[in-house]
Amino acid sequence: MTERPWVVLRRHPLAVDALLAAALVALDALFAVIAAPRSTPHPLPLALLWSVLCAFPVALRRVAPRAAVAAALPTLALPALTGGGPGAQGLAFAILTYTLAARRPARSAALAAAVLWVPVVVVTVVAPPSSAQDVGPVLLVLNNLLVGLLSYAVGRVVHARRAATLALRERARVAEEQQRALAAQAVADERRRIARELHDVVAHHVSVMGVLATGARRVLRRDPDAADEVIGTIEETGRATLRELRRLLDVLRTEAEPAADLAPQPGLAGIEALAEQVREAGLPVTVRVEGGPRVVEDGVALAVYRIVQEALTNVLKHAGAATAEVRIAYGEAAVEVEVTDTGRGPAPDTSRVGHGLVGMRERVGLYGGVLRAGARPGGGFRVYARIPVEREGQVAA
Repeated sequence: MTERPWVVLRRHPLAVDALLAAALVALDALFAVIAAPRSTPHPLPLALLWSVLCAFPVALRRVAPRAAVAAALPTLALPALTGGGPGAQGLAFAILTYTLAARRPARSAALAAAVLWVPVVVVTVVAPPSSAQDVGPVLLVLNNLLVGLLSYAVGRVVHARRAATLALRERARVAEEQQRALAAQAVADERRRIARELHDVVAHHVSVMGVLATGARRVLRRDPDAADEVIGTIEETGRATLRELRRLLDVLRTEAEPAADLAPQPGLAGIEALAEQVREAGLPVTVRVEGGPRVVEDGVALAVYRIVQEALTNVLKHAGAATAEVRIAYGEAAVEVEVTDTGRGPAPDTSRVGHGLVGMRERVGLYGGVLRAGARPGGGFRVYARIPVEREGQVAA
């Protein structure tokens, strides 16, 4: 797509200002040709040279404003030396005053205007140009002051307008960001509401399946046909529950998350393999199981695995030279997991597990368990979690 001309020119201020300076020289040459030879006492080449000297600071007005002012002041000597100055000089001073007033803060812009126009007034009084002999010095001074004040005022108006435009753009940007944040918050709130509703639907279906399964088992021997019908209902309810559960996961998944991974999630059986990986990384780990393995829900098994994984990862990162022990105890009502180490312990006023502790608490809290993490009295760190498990035949609401 072709860029607009003013967009291209905005990226090359020196070239644009050089063209402006050339236009001033051309305009001054045109006046010299029209007015010659009556009002132009010097040859045209010399007048063009003076015009170039006076217009040169205009080419530097944006890329080097201080250099432009420094280059413009010596041109005030032309009227004193020649008895007349080129017309480009007054235009150059007006353009420089406007540029500085439009682009600089008020104090520096006013100082620059004074640096430009006070010498103009002094030179006008001390050595007025020969072309202004018919005009009194007072009127000439007032004319120069009027041009300077007008150029400065126009520049300040442009400066204020640009500042207002930038402020409006910033407000629009902030408002747009706030609108996007509010929209995202509304979407998140709606997703949570839908998720709660779908959770109630799934929980109801699962409860119905539990009740139907209990009834089917009781009538299985007395009335096989009725039991078969109930089992068919359980099958249909299970399929409906699976569909609702998938919808629930779709609602909870954000757009930035990848598609669900259908690979089996790790569980209690993978803890020994996890400990072996940590041993290969240089941390001696022992795994101790108490109470004998028992069948627990897949979600509970995954939570225990992630707690052990996060705790051992933190030992590797922060404990230094240490050993670690993983203890898993199976009880009738709960599964306990404890990870301890003999490292140097957490740094002062910091949590060694950081964001991982938040994740562990969320996992344990999901099943109504408790999590404790902190420094051990004898040194090192301890992570302990207790997760309740449902007894056989118990149906969650």
